[in-house]
Amino acid sequence: MKLRLLIAASALALAHLAAPAAAQDMPGMQMPMPEQKPPAKTAPQVPAPMNMPMDEHAGHEMAMAGALGSYPMTRESSGTAWQPDESEHSALHVMSGDWTLMVHGVLNLVADHQSGPRGDNKAFASGMLMGMAQHPLGNGTLQFKAMLSPDPLMGASGYPLLLASGETANGRDRLIDRQHPHDLFMELSASVSQNIGKGSSVFLYAGLPGEPAFGPPAFMHREAIMDSPEAPISHHWLDSTHISFGVVTAALVLGNVKAEVSRFNGREPDQHRWNIEAGPLDSTAVRLSWNPTREWSLQGSWGHFTDPEQLEPGVNQKRWSASALYAHEIAPGWKLAGTLAWGRKTIDDHKDDAYAAEASLKHAGWTAFGRAEMTENRELVADPDEHGPAYRVGKVSLGAVRDFRVAKNLSLGAGGLLAVNFVPDAVATLYGGNNPVGAMAFVRVKLN
Repeated sequence: MKLRLLIAASALALAHLAAPAAAQDMPGMQMPMPEQKPPAKTAPQVPAPMNMPMDEHAGHEMAMAGALGSYPMTRESSGTAWQPDESEHSALHVMSGDWTLMVHGVLNLVADHQSGPRGDNKAFASGMLMGMAQHPLGNGTLQFKAMLSPDPLMGASGYPLLLASGETANGRDRLIDRQHPHDLFMELSASVSQNIGKGSSVFLYAGLPGEPAFGPPAFMHREAIMDSPEAPISHHWLDSTHISFGVVTAALVLGNVKAEVSRFNGREPDQHRWNIEAGPLDSTAVRLSWNPTREWSLQGSWGHFTDPEQLEPGVNQKRWSASALYAHEIAPGWKLAGTLAWGRKTIDDHKDDAYAAEASLKHAGWTAFGRAEMTENRELVADPDEHGPAYRVGKVSLGAVRDFRVAKNLSLGAGGLLAVNFVPDAVATLYGGNNPVGAMAFVRVKLN
C-alpha cells in the first residue's frame, strides 16, 4: 500500500469569533495639585526590577533588543535559530544593575498510551528550565544561557511513541517506537555580539552542549507545537542536533537576513544522560535565515555529520532542511502559529525525506494544537547491524490544553491529545493494523 498523507496543519474553524468588548478609559479626575508639592518622582535612582510576563499581548512591541542583533528579542529562539518577531516570549525578566536576567520553565506530567503489539503505556515527566543572563559589551551584548531537562528520570527506555526512532539510550539497542530521553544539560552556552552598522551585527556562539546552525528551532521551542508533550517522529531529520556536545557558530546579520556557519561534534549524546560529554568539532552546518515580515521566519540549512550514531561507527550523514514559521495575532485575543518543515537525511546512497506541518490557536487560556508528519524510515524493522528498507509512515495528532493563572508568574494547565498513525501493509501486522493510535493526558506547571 502506498501511503499518501496530506501534510497540512489541522483546520481550525474560525467562523464565529466573538467581538471583543470595546476598551473603555476611566474618566480622569480633575483634581488640582497642591501648589506646595512638586510632581512626585516616577523612579528611584537605582533601577527597579522589571518583573512581567512578556506574552500577554501577542502584538506588543518588545522594548528589548535581541542578544545577537538589533531586532526584537522575540525573534530569538533555541540556540541561534530565528522565529517570527510576533512569536510568544514567555520569560520572567529581572534587572540587576546592568544585567538582564530571564527565567522560563515548564514541567509536564504525562500519562502515555500507544496501542498495538508495538505500543506500551508509561507515565513520565518532561519539560525544561531555562535561564539567561545578558550584559552590554561594547556596542553589543554578552549572553549566557543554561537549559535543564527532567528527561533522564524516564530511564533508558524513554517513553512509548509509535513510529519514532533514533539514538540509543543504553549503548546497545536502538530505540524504535519510543522517544529517547534528552540529557539533563540541554544547553550551556555563551555568545557575544557586536553591531557593525544600522541593523547589522556579527556574533560568536559556543556551547557545551549547544545547538548548531541547522534546521528550524527545536520542537519544544516552536510556538506552533510547544504545548504538545509529544516529540515529532521527524525529530531526527529536522532538529535532533539541538543537543550537541561541542558547538562553535559564527554569523553575520544584515537586517532581516542571517548567515551562519557552525563547527560541532556530530555524535549524538550517549547513554549517560546526566553528564557533560566532549568530542572533536568534526561536523559542519550552514544556515541562511530570512524574516521577510514580522509574521514569518524562513530558513534553509545543510549539514555534514561525522559519525553521528553510536551504534553505526564510521557511517556519516548529510542532511538538508528548509522551514517556514508563522505567528500572528489574527484577532484581538486570538493567536495563530504554524510551521511547515522538510528535512532530508542521506546515508550512503539512500536519501530519505521527512515532512511536518504544525499549528496552534490560542485564546483566553485555551490552546488547540495539531501536527501532521510523514517520514521515510529505515530503522523500524532494521537488522541490528544495518538499515532496512525505507517505509513511508505518517502521523496526525490533535490536542488541547487549558491553562489557569494561579499566581502572578505561575500557571497550571491540563490537556490531552489523540494521534492516529499510518503504516503501509508491509509492516501493518507488526503494528496490529494500518492505523494504530496513541493518546496522552497531561498536567503542567509553567513559570512565565
